[in-house]
Amino acid sequence: METTDSTVLAILQQRCPRCHQGPLFSHPAISTKFTEMPEHCPVCGQAYEPEPGFYWGAMYISFVFSTGIMLVIGFAVYFLLNDPDTWVYILSVAVASLLFMPFSLRYSRTLMLYLFGGVRYDSARARNRAR
Repeated sequence: METTDSTVLAILQQRCPRCHQGPLFSHPAISTKFTEMPEHCPVCGQAYEPEPGFYWGAMYISFVFSTGIMLVIGFAVYFLLNDPDTWVYILSVAVASLLFMPFSLRYSRTLMLYLFGGVRYDSARARNRAR
């Protein structure tokens, strides 16, 4: 696995906050098991759930993502379809919310772990494991 020193790239790639190498999720986002996470990083052994119920806080981050998706889709429908009937808004937002749900959940968990997990990037650990 390739190591990156950039925290932003590691978040976008959904990698371990300590070594930036191990994947945070066991399966691809487009699968029925998109929520499954290993207990520990396969590279450095970092626990992915610092305490029981840790990811309950991720629902607030997911709420922000969902609100953003609804606003973007609502404005897009308004301007691209010239203010259609209400059912078009409802259907568009519902379909977009369902399609983006795996990404919203995964990135909200990733951000929760990076922001509130109490783990920082350790370049020495990442380089030792890369050898």
